[in-house]
Amino acid sequence: MVKAWKHFKTITYHKYLVAQGCFKIGLYWQGITHDLSKYSPVEFMEGVRYYQGTRSPNNAEREDKGYSSAWMHHQGRNRHHYEYWVDYSVKGGRGIRIPVPMPDRYIAEMVMDRIAACKVYQGAAYTDASPLEYYYRGTDRAPMHPVTRKKLVQMLEMLAEKGESETFSCIRRELVHSKKKARMRKRLKK
Repeated sequence: MVKAWKHFKTITYHKYLVAQGCFKIGLYWQGITHDLSKYSPVEFMEGVRYYQGTRSPNNAEREDKGYSSAWMHHQGRNRHHYEYWVDYSVKGGRGIRIPVPMPDRYIAEMVMDRIAACKVYQGAAYTDASPLEYYYRGTDRAPMHPVTRKKLVQMLEMLAEKGESETFSCIRRELVHSKKKARMRKRLKK
């Protein structure tokens, strides 16, 4: 029961930090609905079973079983994960996995997610360079569309060099509001 409470507190704190970041950049609905699937039985129960408090329980589940059922459930339901945006091509008669570009608002949420995860698991050791360092420990080789990767790295590098305030302003301007303005102009032309 203690692990269940600790896991609940960890995922809720993470969700709170992501919401806080999303609100700062103007993604209110995404901030509210971020990671709701973590409370579903398949994700929550595995999270409790493999809870350690210092890293994602999904990694411990992978080490134990060779895969993470919680992660497979999670990444297929949450658009802020680049894995959600991998499809397959039927060209040449074979199903080859290909990453497709993520919409900017989900790239923005992904940045907030990485910041929050690093803050939760690193605590006082967190710095604005932590999400970029995490990226280079594994995500840099992931099947991510080149445009998505370029935008993600650009935001993480800016965070490491210039801090949250300037980075969040840039995300709000370049990834969130520029698309909203374009959609508004399109609607007005109709």
